[in-house]
Amino acid sequence: MIKLHDLYFKPFISAEEIDAAVQKMADQIALDLGDEVPVFVGILNGSFMLVSDFVKKYPKPCEVTFIKLASYEGLKSSDDIQRLIGLTQDLTGRSVVILEDIIDSGKTLSEVHRIFKNEQVKTLKIATLFYKPEAYKKDYKLHYIGIEIPDKFIVGYGLDYDGLGRDLPEVYQIKTTQHMTNLVLFGPPGAGKGTQANFLKEQYNLVHISTGDVFRFNIKNETALGMLAKSYMDKGELVPDQVTIDMLEAEVEKNADAQGFIFDGFPRTNAQADALDQLMQRKDSQINAMIALEVDDEVLVQRLLERGKTSGRADDADESIIRNRIKEYYTKTAILKDYYTAQDKYFGVDGIGSIEEITVRLSKVIDQL
Repeated sequence: MIKLHDLYFKPFISAEEIDAAVQKMADQIALDLGDEVPVFVGILNGSFMLVSDFVKKYPKPCEVTFIKLASYEGLKSSDDIQRLIGLTQDLTGRSVVILEDIIDSGKTLSEVHRIFKNEQVKTLKIATLFYKPEAYKKDYKLHYIGIEIPDKFIVGYGLDYDGLGRDLPEVYQIKTTQHMTNLVLFGPPGAGKGTQANFLKEQYNLVHISTGDVFRFNIKNETALGMLAKSYMDKGELVPDQVTIDMLEAEVEKNADAQGFIFDGFPRTNAQADALDQLMQRKDSQINAMIALEVDDEVLVQRLLERGKTSGRADDADESIIRNRIKEYYTKTAILKDYYTAQDKYFGVDGIGSIEEITVRLSKVIDQL
């Protein structure tokens, strides 16, 4: 992740991918033009890196020149396009290839075609390293395209954000979710996750997503995902991770403007943790921390037995079942400690004491994130 001025950008296209795309364009253009000596025209400022790398890869004689058009103000392409630096050579009867760093709306192409029509060139072809098909609004043919990309603002490899970023050898994409805190709240049965989640969501204005609640909601309301999950559960089978992830993604989408999320009850395995990371990446965000409530086993047993007197849950009333649940937590789920520790995102918090004391300990961790 990098920061330019007031915005954050995430890695998008590597230098190796760019190099391969430029090589492919150079090879294809050389094949199409045969023995002609073309004139490659770069559109400044953004195309300077592309033109430099392109002509070094072009296997035949060629000429190079530049024109400069201004059409960008910050993040938006303006309608006011001015020709700032023009051509200084006679291009009559020459084959001209425009080398553009990026084509999105296509507004500059109208001016480009007007300029070169007046120059009476033999042929005019358009080559662009990056192309945003969703944003393109013109009918001009694009003869060579390096990489198609979504309609999101990018920087690097000649492209800038208010002057910064042109020097980067790779390309970064704008991070649209700028400020979000996402937590995985963890702990064995009886650790008090649900109670603490209710306090934390209010204190930090986060959305609490309990996997159990999400499952119950989808099944009760007979959503497509709920019915799919129920079909597995009715057969005594585990619900596939992808179904659970799809449910969680739907919950995230419902709260698109949230300042962050507390995930409770998910993930339970390394594979699920990886799937959750990918979900967060799709939302231009990430899991900031796994916070685990750490409680002695004997304290957990006594808590659950006490809870069983009023909860009505059979698995809270039988000590052998309780101990088995705790054992299962350590053998199957606690391995996630290693997963998040490897990312420097694991935080253990003492879960013994009053509710208020534990909340204060959790808050100290979150405030440091």
